[in-house]
Amino acid sequence: MAFSTVIMSSPHAYIPKTASSPTIRRRVRCSSASVSTQFDLRTYWTALIKEIDQKLDDAVPVLYPQRIYEAMRYSLLAKGAKRAPPVMCVAACELFGGDRAAAFPTACALEMVHAASLVHDDLPCMDDSQSRRGQPSNHTVFGVDMAILAGDALFPLGFRHIVTNTPTNLVPESRLLRVITEIARAVGSTGMAAGQFLDLDDGTPNAVDFVQEKKFGEMGRCSAVCGGLLGGASDGEIQRLRNYGQAVGILYQLVDDILEAKTETDNKKGKSYVSVYGVEKAMEVAEDLRAQAKKELDGLEKYGDKVLPLYHFVDYAVDRGFNVGEQFI
Repeated sequence: MAFSTVIMSSPHAYIPKTASSPTIRRRVRCSSASVSTQFDLRTYWTALIKEIDQKLDDAVPVLYPQRIYEAMRYSLLAKGAKRAPPVMCVAACELFGGDRAAAFPTACALEMVHAASLVHDDLPCMDDSQSRRGQPSNHTVFGVDMAILAGDALFPLGFRHIVTNTPTNLVPESRLLRVITEIARAVGSTGMAAGQFLDLDDGTPNAVDFVQEKKFGEMGRCSAVCGGLLGGASDGEIQRLRNYGQAVGILYQLVDDILEAKTETDNKKGKSYVSVYGVEKAMEVAEDLRAQAKKELDGLEKYGDKVLPLYHFVDYAVDRGFNVGEQFI
């Protein structure tokens, strides 16, 4: 449910700071302004996408009954997907010296879970979206019944993929159990499901913070934490990743909402900062979230340049300075 909407086609959609309106969130100063700008996020991201796409293709072959696998692959392998959750997972694992091979099974599982959540979000009884990632949504192609089954199948496949494909010589079983627990928490009634429910519930008009944190922040939070767990991060470092990932997950969606509000009439259902507070205050929230995410990374500065992928991920969430593959996520 996070990282799940369309990036507008402008390659430099920068969201500036505003000073005229009161802030919604507490301003956070960060000392990361001196972080190197030499890191090429686009190259790093694009290379990972190629590896992840191939591994996802291998992970879901077409078996019997064929139709359900076709529906699963249709959404999971959608052309132009940015693979933000798995890329964040790999980057967090590598930050702490973890082997990329240790992260790939979980990274793929996160994309399976992400894809499943999007299939279900798009259903007529939920957000009723007719398109996703530049193509017709799953239920408009395969029918509502098959879309539900495809999502239902992708969720447990992710857990199975972690258990059966993670190299046991690289990741202790205790870490894998924590990873699985983290994903289960993120998608269930304490995570994305709760956010989706309140987004649909007209009886809770003031739940915008909870909706944004659960529906969109959880996937970023989970992705960063899983990578840190696989890389052997300490409990304190995991908490920083938890805060960082949640801020970035909300930030992605918030910037999409701002850009959409500026370029077209927004007729979507749901509770967003833009619909509740307006564009100007939503822009302030975006800058606050960027500062909060970077502040968490300040505490990981001892890892040097290994923090750069996560750091530049934050600025990309706001500035959208380039396209990775296609313009869909």
